[in-house]
Amino acid sequence: MPLDFAMSLMSVMEFMLWATLGFLFWKKKLHKRFPALNVYLALRVGSMPVLLGLLYIQAQPWGHQYFPFYFYPYWAVYIASAITLFFVTIEIFRSVLSSFSGLKRLGTIVFRWVALVSAVASLGSVSFSHLSVMIIPDIAFALMRSVSILELCLLAFLCLCLNALQLSLKDIAFGFGLGLGLMSANDFVISAIGPGNGSLTAPVQFAYEGVILVTLLTWIAYCAMPERVRTPMVMPANSTIYRWNEIASALGHSTKVAVQQPANGFFLTDVERVVEKVLTRNLQGNESKS
Repeated sequence: MPLDFAMSLMSVMEFMLWATLGFLFWKKKLHKRFPALNVYLALRVGSMPVLLGLLYIQAQPWGHQYFPFYFYPYWAVYIASAITLFFVTIEIFRSVLSSFSGLKRLGTIVFRWVALVSAVASLGSVSFSHLSVMIIPDIAFALMRSVSILELCLLAFLCLCLNALQLSLKDIAFGFGLGLGLMSANDFVISAIGPGNGSLTAPVQFAYEGVILVTLLTWIAYCAMPERVRTPMVMPANSTIYRWNEIASALGHSTKVAVQQPANGFFLTDVERVVEKVLTRNLQGNESKS
């Protein structure tokens, strides 16, 4: 079936936006801060023109015999993208917690266990009773679904802890997390309202592609903005997140950490006050007897 001109145009626009994003990303040397995201961008920019060319060939009336040449590379790139996005999600999570070494270490451990449970649960829904080549899309969708759950969790974490982490909406880590959340929500919506619809010219596909274009434009805007100078974060000693970071730093280590308490809530101070009251009453009782 010949590809619709509008969908073809949107696909070309998507590739141009990916290329622009990659250029800005590498020009600002963000690959040093986000190496996993650098791999993901290289994968998308490098594979997309090849896949579009193969798709165009196999979509022609005479190109049905070339379907395997598109099928296997497409799903290989899809699975590689899902695996890479897992490391991208952890990378952004660690970036926003870079000022809190304890929480970053503990959060990374929890994040990996959640990812493992999510992947096992998603792959458990795949039926392996009839093994054939068509099981590849099921495995790929299961992996991407588990990664999408992590991306939504990351976006929720960024929105809820924005003030506590002193994270600005203009921070590029927040921008990448926002874009990943939009893409994952887009995947869930398309899988919910369009199951089994493989037509590339369906209206829902245009909406899906439109969200991708908006996300890419958002990422380009974040990369084009001047990057904020990252200054050391100063937190008050009695702040909740500071105490949690100290506790997380102490977990798994033999070093004893003293947690600062307010003076009016200190246990020994209360004991001293009780003892003073008892002594005062005893002295007053002895004086009255005498």
